[in-house]
Amino acid sequence: MTAQIALGQHLIVCPPATSANLGPGFDSLGLALEYRDRLEVRTAQSSSVQIDGEGAGELPTDESHLIIKEMRRYWAKAGFEAAGVQLIAHNRIPHARGMGSSAAAIVAAYAAADALLPEGSRGGTEAVFQAAAQWEGHPDNVAPAVFGGLSISSTSADGSFSSVQVPLHQDLRAVLAIPSNGLSTEVARGALPAQVDHSIAAANSASAALLIHALSNDPSVLLAGTKDYLHQDYRAASMPQSAALIATLREAGLAAVVSGAGPTVLTLVAGDAQVAEVLARIDEFSAHSTVSWRAEVPTLAANGVTVEVL
Repeated sequence: MTAQIALGQHLIVCPPATSANLGPGFDSLGLALEYRDRLEVRTAQSSSVQIDGEGAGELPTDESHLIIKEMRRYWAKAGFEAAGVQLIAHNRIPHARGMGSSAAAIVAAYAAADALLPEGSRGGTEAVFQAAAQWEGHPDNVAPAVFGGLSISSTSADGSFSSVQVPLHQDLRAVLAIPSNGLSTEVARGALPAQVDHSIAAANSASAALLIHALSNDPSVLLAGTKDYLHQDYRAASMPQSAALIATLREAGLAAVVSGAGPTVLTLVAGDAQVAEVLARIDEFSAHSTVSWRAEVPTLAANGVTVEVL
């Protein structure tokens, strides 16, 4: 007889936003940002969904909602008969902006589902990471959403995933410029070539290595460390205003990159003075842009997804 998920359980799950790639770290680097969705979950006889914030009026409000669907799939894979889920979602992470909204949703789903299993049946953080990365197809956003901080992740030949967390320099700050228009990850990935020259790969490898040093030890080399050769130029045509803002900031010596697949722009800086400079330049750029921009200065999230059992 299939085991049952206990009804009447209640928890709150808060996944962070994430920024992947960080320039040259294509499909391997990700940074957690203290900019979180808040999801209240109860197990019940039947499912229901309430949404405010991002996706309200657009996302499903029944069992086809991604979080409920994937929670039930996680339970089935663990050998449990799925319960209904009452979900109240306070969505703060912008959708289709390159800030890891889908990774946050899937990590939240699996973290909640795992926490609601009986104690001896839980897979823990590593199981959540593997399941979420498998669903996403690559671990760059998933890893910081699960573990927090800066993650270096990879995919093994057997299809499993690994991730290590790297300490961040105490002066490191992040500034986001979030445009009013979105861009799907599928469209952004479709702009990439199937192959690149060996010299381009070698140059990108050098940038990525320098970037790790910059993020952990010496932010003064962030500009050189964020030089990308693999994806940003190819994607520029699909987000021309983002590309123009990045060029403007980099010409001023500021380490601006595409956040994930875009179109949000992430600028990595050292200290509050540089934060102020970035904000001023975003404001100046916005006055002449064809899209509107919203600037945010989230702290860097030391922790990944949190689960509070009530």
